[in-house]
Amino acid sequence: MKIRDIRDGDWERIWPFWRRIVREGETYAWDPDTSEPEARALWTEGAGKRVLVMEDDAGTVVATAYVKPNYGGPARDTANAGFMVDPDHGGHGHGRALAEHVLTVAEQDGYRAMVFNAVVETNPAVRLWTSLGFTILGTVPEAYDHPRHGRVGLHIMHRAL
Repeated sequence: MKIRDIRDGDWERIWPFWRRIVREGETYAWDPDTSEPEARALWTEGAGKRVLVMEDDAGTVVATAYVKPNYGGPARDTANAGFMVDPDHGGHGHGRALAEHVLTVAEQDGYRAMVFNAVVETNPAVRLWTSLGFTILGTVPEAYDHPRHGRVGLHIMHRAL
C-alpha cells in the first residue's frame, strides 16, 4: 500500500465511496444529500488541511484521510482528522494502516494531540481508535439519528501525540 498526499484527479476517485459512505448515514454527521462540490470542499479545503490517499498495488484509491487544526490560535497544535475506507476494500487493515500513518504525520507536522469531535458511538471504528490510544472524553447523548439504531450518542475522543 502506498499513502501519499492528494493530487489532481484523486478527488474523482474518492467521490464515489465518499458519497456512498455519507449517504448510508452510519458514521458521519454530514447531510446524506451533500452535493459533490460541497463534499469536495468539506474533505479537501480549509486552512492547514492535509489530505492523504491510500492506493493499493494496482493504483486504486482504497482510502483517504485528512488532518487539520481542530482549533486556532494558541490551541492550533491540536489536530482533527477524518478517515474513509472504500467499503469495497474494507476488512484488509487499510483503516488501521492509514490511521497509524496519519498519527505519525500529525506528530511530524507539529501537532501535540488529536481530537475527534463527533464519533458515532455505534461506529465500528471506535474499537480502532481506542486500540490506538484514544480515550472517550464524553458522549453527547442521543445527538445522532442513526438509520438503523435510532438516536445514538456522539463521542468526543482524544489522544496525545
